[in-house]
Amino acid sequence: QVQLVESGGGLVQAGGSLRLACAASGRTEMLYVMGWFRQAPGKEREFVASISRGGDSTYNTHSVKGRYTISRDNTKSMVYLQMDSVEPEDTAVYYCAASRWPISQAAVSVRWQYSYWGQGTQVTVPS
Repeated sequence: QVQLVESGGGLVQAGGSLRLACAASGRTEMLYVMGWFRQAPGKEREFVASISRGGDSTYNTHSVKGRYTISRDNTKSMVYLQMDSVEPEDTAVYYCAASRWPISQAAVSVRWQYSYWGQGTQVTVPS
């Protein structure tokens, strides 16, 4: 079994920055692609960013306009999301996810490609 736990969320003013962290435990040797999704109340869970197992290939959705940076440290079983120049539209619960198989760049935004999910961390950007 694999467990993912997010941290680092909170309230931040527009234009500010946050760094989210996701700690993986259990059979971490089974983890391949890791990603971040977000979900606002009443809306679908939305893909944000992903990173390959080796950390050398990343992808982020156009909706964040390159303001987010995903990274991972496999020696610590951690994945991070650096959020810069945040906007009120970034307000959501942010979820960490991990796959047990390779995922092509074209498919990294598909939720069912990910086997493991954290419980989420709230990010609030007041207007």
